[in-house]
Amino acid sequence: MRAAQVTEFGGPEVLVPVELPDPVPGRGEVLIEVAYADTIFVETQVRSGQWRDHFPVVPPYVPGGGVSGTVAAVGPEVPESWLGRRVTSFVQGSYASRAVAAVSALTPVPGGLDLLTAAALVHDGVTAAGLIELTGVSADDRVLILGASGGMGTLLVQLARSRGARVVGAARGSEKVALVRELGASVAVDVTDADWASQAREALGGAADVVLDGVGGQLGGEAFGLTADGGRFSAHGAAAGGFAVVDGSVAAERGIKMFGIGDVQFGPAELGRLTSYALGEAAAGRLRTVVGEVFPLERAGEAHAAVEGRGLVGKVLLKA
Repeated sequence: MRAAQVTEFGGPEVLVPVELPDPVPGRGEVLIEVAYADTIFVETQVRSGQWRDHFPVVPPYVPGGGVSGTVAAVGPEVPESWLGRRVTSFVQGSYASRAVAAVSALTPVPGGLDLLTAAALVHDGVTAAGLIELTGVSADDRVLILGASGGMGTLLVQLARSRGARVVGAARGSEKVALVRELGASVAVDVTDADWASQAREALGGAADVVLDGVGGQLGGEAFGLTADGGRFSAHGAAAGGFAVVDGSVAAERGIKMFGIGDVQFGPAELGRLTSYALGEAAAGRLRTVVGEVFPLERAGEAHAAVEGRGLVGKVLLKA
């Protein structure tokens, strides 16, 4: 099968096309003919050698964890009714033309929903839906979303608005700010403006009841300062190079409930439920994915460079 493999830790150029043996589904598994593979920012960080304590991979390895595609073969104890079905799944090593997954990890793709859209929801749809539930966003809330023009941020804007919340989105550059407004944010602010935090505070009417920080670093720290006493702050993003550094004693003193990346690591049952929900909302036309560019599998290194460059709006996907 065709695959993209990280040959050593380093820049995007270490991600190269290779031919590998076809995987064979074992007991309770299926073989997926991959249509699209998802990419997420953390995969570029792992490839560069960061987060080794959390992701103990050793080159050479095939990165990636989410695919959409069609079941091409089934292993022992898997009903043949799965053959030919369009599915999404989390897998080990998704940057490949074929992947093996446990049948229990499959989520059927609803009729009328294309596999490209489904792939864009594998990671981000699950995490976005889980975050909205976790932080209890409601119609009474003022919600600040950092990284609002990214793959997950665009979904968070829509999901928070669907609950009736007042949404203020923060993004980088005029094109991304315009998209965030188009997706339903009441106000969108440009984080390249020196006074973006003041603009956000004014738009929020003083403070945010919920902050969803998909960026981290200094911006995340500034966003914490915009959180209302008794509010909720989710530091789930580290695109800036690290998660937002927040003084736990200050958060406790102000009654702010803190959430982190560990709170959105869901078990199999929750993954299935949240994936089905995200796919269903997209199939019904209530949730729009924004795909910035699709790269062929052989150009996975260019896809990583695009993700790291942050010039694109929305998701970057690989076409197998």
